[in-house]
Amino acid sequence: MLGPPPPLVDSSAGRGVCIMSASWRDKQRPDLVNFVAAFLATNLYRLNFMALSPPWGQSVAFIFETDWLPERQAAVFSRVSTLKRQFKYLYVVVVVRSAEQNESFNQSYFKYGMELGCPTFVPVCDPEMGFEKIVRIAHARGVCKQKDIVAAMRTEREQAVQCMDAFLRVVTSIPGIDSHDANALAQAIGSIEAIAKASKESILENTDLSTEKAERIVRFFRDPQYFLSPKIN
Repeated sequence: MLGPPPPLVDSSAGRGVCIMSASWRDKQRPDLVNFVAAFLATNLYRLNFMALSPPWGQSVAFIFETDWLPERQAAVFSRVSTLKRQFKYLYVVVVVRSAEQNESFNQSYFKYGMELGCPTFVPVCDPEMGFEKIVRIAHARGVCKQKDIVAAMRTEREQAVQCMDAFLRVVTSIPGIDSHDANALAQAIGSIEAIAKASKESILENTDLSTEKAERIVRFFRDPQYFLSPKIN
């Protein structure tokens, strides 16, 4: 009888949903299925069983072969070939309990023309170790995804700051327009293109700028002689 599994990941880490094939569940020993459910619950993952058919794109998928049988090698590698086109991240966990099974698996790997790391195969010695590997990999991929999102948000913020700096340089180059005025225009009117098209009435209605400043902005963008003539702030 399998004992309660210890947690592998920090309880403060992000939770997830583990979706497993219902047909796979029906072929397993009840104690292994119970172990899987308890293991996931301990590590703050929710378990759902369902028929897996749609292409999941960015999801992480696992093929879990709980006992390597030479007569099943064609079916296993056929499924690998199908799923690696549907999932961006696919891992194949294979239980090889003996030297003979390990040799059979290695021969089959090259027989069916697998590319190294595409997908990644993870040989293990028993189903419990296999599922621990699955949880560790899934958790690591989740952490990587969170870091990718944070990095993307940081890049977007940096780009936004750079765009705002460029906006302020352009708008404050208009005589008599300061940073406060530029920020007011950005919030009320929008882009430089929108400001260039805005009427004096629109600027006065939507900002706290004076009539004189609104007229200067309109002339700056629409009167080439005013734009090109020397100015003294």
